[in-house]
Formats: sequence, structure tokens, C-alpha cells
Amino acid sequence: MHLTIFETPLINSLARWISVTMLRLLGWRIEGQAPIEQKYVLIAAPHTSNWDFPYTLMVCFALRLRVYWMGKASLFPPVFGHVMHWLGGIAVDRSRSGNLVQSTVDAFHANQRLTVIVPPEGTRGKVTHWKTGFYYIALGAGVPIALGYLDFSLKTAGIGKMFMPTGDLLADMEEIKKFYSGIHGKNPQQFDGDNIQTK
Repeated sequence: MHLTIFETPLINSLARWISVTMLRLLGWRIEGQAPIEQKYVLIAAPHTSNWDFPYTLMVCFALRLRVYWMGKASLFPPVFGHVMHWLGGIAVDRSRSGNLVQSTVDAFHANQRLTVIVPPEGTRGKVTHWKTGFYYIALGAGVPIALGYLDFSLKTAGIGKMFMPTGDLLADMEEIKKFYSGIHGKNPQQFDGDNIQTK
């Protein structure tokens, strides 16, 4: 894994101070604590706007998380792509999802400490199905899923709980989606936790 801002002590401390200050000024409240587990998949939902990314990074800094996140390859153009990598980004080729799952599982096995953010919707647009890559990554790596959230209606954010996948996809997804059913994204019309399906 490449060096990121989260492993750069001085800049990380400054970024945390800025993040905590900004969130407070904007009226946001961080709930819960950072997970004690050394390795886990962090899902961030709902994902309904471009604002989700900066808010998620600020929450990660506030909770002192060291994370990597998945982003579509177009977010990593020449030159600017280096900045995105430094911010923890991992470019994703959406046409090779199976390879992505296995390569991420391999990364978990190869590292003693690793947190990877995977948005279950896969896009900030309106969705009716959640992608299951995050689930199979956690299952294959034998790590829990941290249920992270941004609730724009209450201006609260954090990690609700840790969920260990059992291998029963349908039952586990129902439990996960139940957690998000009352949480509202910035554009709530694009996410309905009560009716979302699994893909």
C-alpha cells in the first residue's frame, strides 16, 4: 500500500484539527468511537452527493482512522491522481470487479493493519441495488464490516457498529440495510434504505 496523508504525522494532526473545527462550525456531531479492530471494511452510506467525500474524510480524521478508499479510475488522472493516492485513494476498474475483490482480500492478508472504505451503492446517483463487493471482501478476508454513516438530516456522522459477515448474504444484508433505514443522505430522494435491494 502507498504512503498516505493518514501516515504523515504532522500533516495528519493538522488535518484532524481542521476537520474537527470545520465539522463543529458546520454544526455536525461525531458519534461513537474508532473501532478497536486492526483490520476491517468500512462502508459509508448513504452516498448521494459529491459532498460525501470531503465529509467522510473529515470524519475519518476526527476519529483518527487510517483509511484507504475505492474510487473510479477517472478520479485518478495524471498528476492529480498522485494527490488522490496520497489522500488514500485506490483506483478501481469497474469492469474487473471480481479481480478487485480478490486483490483487496489479498491486501488484507498481507497487512497487519488495514481499513478500506467501500461505498455499497457504487455511485452517488439514485440506486435501487447495493453492490456486494464490500461484503465478499470482508467475508473472504475474515474481517468485520464497520457501518459508517453520514446523516445530513441530523448532521450526525460516525460508525454505528461492527458487523461480522456469516456467509448468509441475504440475511446479513437485511441486517445491514436495517441499520441504514432511518439515515438520510444529502439528497434523500436518491436513497431509500427501506426498499434498497441487493445486487
